[in-house]
Amino acid sequence: MLSIFFFLLTYLPNLSESNETKEPYRPKYQDPATEVRNYLPTTHFGKTVHHQYYSLSYSEEHEQAEWVAYELTRDMLNSPKVPRTDWFEQDDAIPTRSAHFEDYRSSGYTKGHLAPAADMAFSNDAMEETFLMSNISPQDRAFNNGVWRELEESTRDWARKNGHLYIVTGPVLTNLYSQKIGRNEVSVPSAYYKVILSAEPGVEKGVGFIIPNTRSERPLNEYMVSIDDVEELTNLDFFKAVLSGQNEKSIEASFNAQHWPFNLARYQKRIDQWNRQGE
Repeated sequence: MLSIFFFLLTYLPNLSESNETKEPYRPKYQDPATEVRNYLPTTHFGKTVHHQYYSLSYSEEHEQAEWVAYELTRDMLNSPKVPRTDWFEQDDAIPTRSAHFEDYRSSGYTKGHLAPAADMAFSNDAMEETFLMSNISPQDRAFNNGVWRELEESTRDWARKNGHLYIVTGPVLTNLYSQKIGRNEVSVPSAYYKVILSAEPGVEKGVGFIIPNTRSERPLNEYMVSIDDVEELTNLDFFKAVLSGQNEKSIEASFNAQHWPFNLARYQKRIDQWNRQGE
């Protein structure tokens, strides 16, 4: 009987420790009213709106954000995942009100995220913010399920590898389809962009992507461009306060594709499966 007592005394604390639930990751920034987000680009459409986990510039003319900007870290991605919300809501922080989810009904376009839900799966609050309609843009289904999904998953790979990224994503509002959808007349972009910066001192590097809003069979690296190329197309200025002087010019003018490797198996899965969803 005494031996059983000593066994329990020795091993039960260890069992308790091994079953502890890992706390969800919480970024340092918690109050968007006081936090300085120096990685935000310029804006053409009035006041920037700050949510807890990302910021955006909203275009009332096009009823969507011209950009959504946020930080993505390895700790965010390695945190325990919360369930996907899938509950789209209007964004009350937009003074003119955002588009409504009904605008997308029977439109032929999906409600495409700019800040991906999977990037914000480290907390319920962050996840719910990605389903605000200010973070949504009309995307072709094969684009959203295919090449755009591959780029989002690749970006998470790069964040895990580098530890910390600044990301800005948006529709190309300087080049639109003539179509508008819904009662609020949401513009349908012909392409989307994403710019990514790893700003660790001494090893700064950046890259951009411009991808047409349609099904693609092309490898993702064929859409890789410099940040300057995205700036020229969108008339936006990225990362001016993060980078300085000659460093900004050199990083934004070119890119090294080897710094942003792709998963060939994922590309093949896109061609064989993702592009065919809904057919």
